[in-house]
Amino acid sequence: MTDQLEETAEPSRLSAGRMPGMERRSAMDAVRMRIGMAISLGLLKPGERLPDQEDVALGLSVSPITARRALASLAEQGVVVRRRGRAGGTFVADSPPTEVLASLSASPAESQAVNRLVDRRLLFECAVTHYAAVNATPGQLDELERLTREMAEATDWSYYHRMDEQFHQLVGTAACLDSAVDVYHETLAELYDYFIPYPIEKLHQSNHDHIALVAAMRAGDVQEAVEVSRRHVDILHRTMFMGLAQEIPGKTEQSDRPR
Repeated sequence: MTDQLEETAEPSRLSAGRMPGMERRSAMDAVRMRIGMAISLGLLKPGERLPDQEDVALGLSVSPITARRALASLAEQGVVVRRRGRAGGTFVADSPPTEVLASLSASPAESQAVNRLVDRRLLFECAVTHYAAVNATPGQLDELERLTREMAEATDWSYYHRMDEQFHQLVGTAACLDSAVDVYHETLAELYDYFIPYPIEKLHQSNHDHIALVAAMRAGDVQEAVEVSRRHVDILHRTMFMGLAQEIPGKTEQSDRPR
């Protein structure tokens, strides 16, 4: 009963209906979808160990109870397996049921909506970066640089994601746009709701943009800072789940999948 109350108290931001095309789903179903898509796209490999339950919750910005219920549900369906002991944990199944994975996908309408969300963030990111490059304090630049080091040393997607979110939130704060930056933070939060686990090697490559951004801001090169941010966000059209799904040879369109 307690689990049900806690789950009800935590609606997914994916269900908030902020953009046309976004489907309504519970926080638990949103976690199931995000992990399932990562497996379908080959970002999480068969036999790969997931971070601890608490880290999954932090990395996907949900409560521990939601993460536990989602992982338990995926285990029941054979998508992941849970092992006890010192070498235990939650692992991607060697052969996850394809019909289950097919049901754990975003709809074509959601994919289109997320593309629009990327475009919205692209506009905000360029404006925010411009003013952050002008107004950031030495202390804020030092903190941004520290976060790039944390991301460079991250060993899993959960920790990297948390540091990445802090990085971009701080860039927004450094812009000194008062309440206007709240719109940027809201858009950032909406997009992070669609973050799925990625191999840490790919995330480390993305961190090169963060490092270049801080360097441009320290040099006072506003134009370069904005261009780095523009590229960093624009590539999301190709590197988020909707772009990756289109690049997989022989992969059926999501509209053809059972839901």
